[in-house]
Amino acid sequence: MEEGRRAHMAIVSWACTALCLVSCAAAFSQGASPSACTDMMPRHLRAQLHSPSNNYVTVHTNMSFYSPGDKVPVTVRSSRDFMGFLLQARKVSNDEIAGTFIFIPPGSKLLTCFEDGDTVTHSDKSLKRNLSFVWKAPDQPIGDIKFL
Repeated sequence: MEEGRRAHMAIVSWACTALCLVSCAAAFSQGASPSACTDMMPRHLRAQLHSPSNNYVTVHTNMSFYSPGDKVPVTVRSSRDFMGFLLQARKVSNDEIAGTFIFIPPGSKLLTCFEDGDTVTHSDKSLKRNLSFVWKAPDQPIGDIKFL
């Protein structure tokens, strides 16, 4: 009887773990969690970070400077298909998130990290390669920015 109870406990434990893992993995198919806002690290299973030496994703903009309130086109390009992403503009001086995205492509959605629309993430598991966005600079000068 004791052996049967252990086997039952092991199966129940395995089932609970499997359900937890499935629900955790499924939760991120619709975008990054707000817990990724600060360090931009995925918090889900099967996330494969790529090494900077094998970087196949690039972020482009056609503007080398901007003024407060400007709308800046931003393109994310990849030589390989990908499903998930998280995009932010940050101040070079202190790494704070800055500005908001006012245009996002299909398959993406706005995420609020510190203010509405300051971050963009994927909204589905569709394969992506080239994505275009428009970022709006804050109304006050903030200095140099970088897109991550």
